Amino acid sequence: MGQIVRRGGGRAATAPDPVRDPAGTSAGSRPEPLPVRRLSVRTRLRRDGALLVMTLPAVVLLAVFAYVPMLGNVIAWQTYSPYTGFLRSPFVGWANFERVLSNPLFLDAVQNTLVITAFQLVFFFPVPIVLALLLHSVVTPRIRTTIQSIVYLPHFFSWVLVVTIFQQIFGGAGLVNQTLRDAGLGTGFDLMTNPDTFLVLVTMQSVWKDAGWGIIIFLAALSTVSPELYEAAAVDGANRWRRMWHITLPALRPVIVLLLILRLGDALTVGFEQLILQRGAVGADVAEVIDTYVYYQGVIYGDWGFAAAAGLVKGVVSLALVLGANKLAHVFGESGVYQKA
Repeated sequence: MGQIVRRGGGRAATAPDPVRDPAGTSAGSRPEPLPVRRLSVRTRLRRDGALLVMTLPAVVLLAVFAYVPMLGNVIAWQTYSPYTGFLRSPFVGWANFERVLSNPLFLDAVQNTLVITAFQLVFFFPVPIVLALLLHSVVTPRIRTTIQSIVYLPHFFSWVLVVTIFQQIFGGAGLVNQTLRDAGLGTGFDLMTNPDTFLVLVTMQSVWKDAGWGIIIFLAALSTVSPELYEAAAVDGANRWRRMWHITLPALRPVIVLLLILRLGDALTVGFEQLILQRGAVGADVAEVIDTYVYYQGVIYGDWGFAAAAGLVKGVVSLALVLGANKLAHVFGESGVYQKA
């Protein structure tokens, strides 16, 4: 409390308390925040009008090519014919979905899809991480840029070109077999038509084509790590492996979790073009996945309602995988794909 001070026999005055500020509030207490004034819609439109105009073409393209076509999913509940249209095609309720879930060929396609996804998740997903760590350890920027450009180049190749290159190398008359025959080491092998090694083949193709793209993402995450952290760890006696374990990998963990969630959401899509190009060579028993199955049932055989129902089943399962993996990421303290506000 303030002290009473007599000044020249006059009226008593209260001296300011050293614990309080001139306004009379306690120094330890925080002032109440001022109320936030909400801007009107007209004011926000006037303020952000230029940004809205810039994003308008992207919104229109997204609506026209992504959301408007979703209305066509109504054919999953119809016996659809392109000659009569979805307005005149008869409704059959959930009959198409019952056919999908009881069809053994569809279940075989789901099994092949999950097997290929699991195999690539184990043997393909870690490859960009390892390569990014190796490139990050390269001191010379010129060598790092050169290696990164070489590894990233196949990402621009189409799957037709990728399969053709592998055919010229690992096919029956390819480079490897010709070399083995010339060296007298047997008749060689044909990797491109062997169903037993098809998983290895498609994983090798995916690694060669898309590993460079993943390297860019992980190197971008590593560029945010301060070099002072590595210097401080080295001064404290941490060797290369401990610096990678305690600094590098924690910096990559949010990106790894995010890409893993997206990969799980895309688990039922393992590359339509890559597999349909090689389906005839190895057979549908190992190369038939959900996307190729939907293509053949709808486009080739004309069973549009059945194919649309199969595609919707795939979409619902993929959405459930994304939501479940994102929830699991929140449990372990990661941001995931999105967070609640």
